Amino acid sequence: MVICGIILFIFDKDQKNNYLKHFTGTYECKADTKGRIMIPVALKKQMKKIIKEEFVIKRGVFNQCLEIYPIIQWNLMMNNINSLNRFKKKNIDFIRRFTAGVKLIELDSSGRFLIPRNLLIYADIKKEVVVSSAVNIIEIWDKRNYEKAIDSALIDFPGLAEEVMGDKNETNDIS
Repeated sequence: MVICGIILFIFDKDQKNNYLKHFTGTYECKADTKGRIMIPVALKKQMKKIIKEEFVIKRGVFNQCLEIYPIIQWNLMMNNINSLNRFKKKNIDFIRRFTAGVKLIELDSSGRFLIPRNLLIYADIKKEVVVSSAVNIIEIWDKRNYEKAIDSALIDFPGLAEEVMGDKNETNDIS
């Protein structure tokens, strides 16, 4: 069994000072023949404030997975992207690649969402699926591909952790 945590950060619109909230859990799911995935009950309960909102699903940036953004997170991302100078070719190329295959999705009354066929093919999703965290988005992986990605990242995870997070402890005085 794959052990992974889900951390989904969203802005809580009901709070006076919008803050980030995270959701946690370990989830393995199955995709049905149409490409629908049921959101696990525990995650659904944690997402109760945004469950009726739209979500955006797209191709992963660095991996052969899918990324799901709560619409409020997507809008924040689009605000950042919209600030790029469109008279620079690399910016236009980035925008085109980043938004390739983007679709709006909603959860149905059973708590399922449908992954569009072209995105199922892109992510090589068959039946066994892993739902994984990526700070403020959810990644959807074919289980075999997820396990390969995790195994390859474990090769020098301590070195990677030190390189990425090592200086964070010094400034925050956390040990």
